[in-house]
Amino acid sequence: MGPYIHGAPKLFLAILFISFSFVHPTLPVNPTTANSSSSSSGQINSNSVLVALLDSHYTELAELVEKALLLQTLEEAVGKHNITIFAPRNEALERQLDPEFKRFLLEPRNLKSLQTLLMFHVVPKRIGSEHWPADESACSEHATIWNNALHLTTKDSGRKRLVDSAEIVRPSDVERPDGVIHGIGRLLIPRSVQEDFNRRRSLRSISAVLPEGAPEVDPRTHRLKKPAPPAPAGSPPALPIYDAMAPGPSLAPAPAPGPGGPRHHFDGESQVKDFIHTLLHYGGYNEMADILVNLTSLATEMGRLVSEGYVLTVLAPNDEAMAKLTTDQLSEPGAPEQIIYYHIIPEYQTEESMYNAVRRFGKVRYDTFRLPHKVVAQEADGSVKFGQGDGSAYLFDPDIYTDGRISVQGIDGVLFPPQETKVPEKKTVVKVVTKPRRGKLMEVACRMLGTFGQDSHFSTCR
Repeated sequence: MGPYIHGAPKLFLAILFISFSFVHPTLPVNPTTANSSSSSSGQINSNSVLVALLDSHYTELAELVEKALLLQTLEEAVGKHNITIFAPRNEALERQLDPEFKRFLLEPRNLKSLQTLLMFHVVPKRIGSEHWPADESACSEHATIWNNALHLTTKDSGRKRLVDSAEIVRPSDVERPDGVIHGIGRLLIPRSVQEDFNRRRSLRSISAVLPEGAPEVDPRTHRLKKPAPPAPAGSPPALPIYDAMAPGPSLAPAPAPGPGGPRHHFDGESQVKDFIHTLLHYGGYNEMADILVNLTSLATEMGRLVSEGYVLTVLAPNDEAMAKLTTDQLSEPGAPEQIIYYHIIPEYQTEESMYNAVRRFGKVRYDTFRLPHKVVAQEADGSVKFGQGDGSAYLFDPDIYTDGRISVQGIDGVLFPPQETKVPEKKTVVKVVTKPRRGKLMEVACRMLGTFGQDSHFSTCR
């Protein structure tokens, strides 16, 4: 989630007006909606309650719905029912939500949990402000679109309305012919999603590097107190070579073990698979995923780099930009690899970090895998523009995938390094004038006298 993502509402609105003719094979379908998925839904007009999410205080929720691939499900629900959406405001999703829980929801492997959480906020019937029970001891129960139960209660003599544990802060905030939106103060979390999150937080499933203590060193000899077990051939020494040869002050605590060790702290292949699956789920980046997996071996190479501890930022051109590549640009041996190499930055950059950098420094040159070429980034129209002139591309779909090791940023063009033109060096001719010696000068004078037929009566010429 994070800051507002440029271009996402436009994409959401564009997809919203297109009726899907099939269900994506990887989309988990709830049993309650499996029978209704085959029926064609009515087309959504501009006065729909779903479109109203884009022009209100709930754009963060609309973005989550798009990421969860729930547009078709909501479109079918609006076509059959008059729905009610209990929508958390943008402030509740941006500031009040646990950052670790945010990362959990946006991980591709937790797509089912994100869908369950979002469908927990939608009731397939219209619930107005008058449907809350007047008595504080009373409670009305309503089934959500995926058959979970929501409970409506009141407090403070009817002045405070609640849905489960969330307070209604803007009752009947948006009313449309096909539904109503009630603004709530916090996100509603089903028990199943909370339990799944707790299981992932257990120590056995944490993939981060666990800190380890420093070795015990004798301050007098600057050596380990206990003899280290015999190490296999080729392994690094227990102490740095410089410290072992020249004892100095006591060692600082050793850092946590790095990647690439025997414990394999970073699983690069799984992370690369996750971000490629995210490209396919996101839509519009199939050509980029096809080049990484089928046309080249770059996916395997990137997995090895991440396993060794490298971080990567991938500038991914969308399908529209890739379609503009000519046959000549792709037919040369190694051409696809060279094109993709120029779109991989050996740093971890997000939209926020790149935008802050170009705003502060004007132009930023990032190293790429296509050495020694660099890609130039600068601020343009409130976004980040890469390249210069006709070959430039804008940051179109930021933060498609960010997991701390790999960052994928969607751009609307294919980048090429500037042509290297060699300027011919100008050779400067330097005339060196030497002063002749006296003997040489007299010899030249005598030859000149003989040439003109004059008698050389100088004694020096004889």
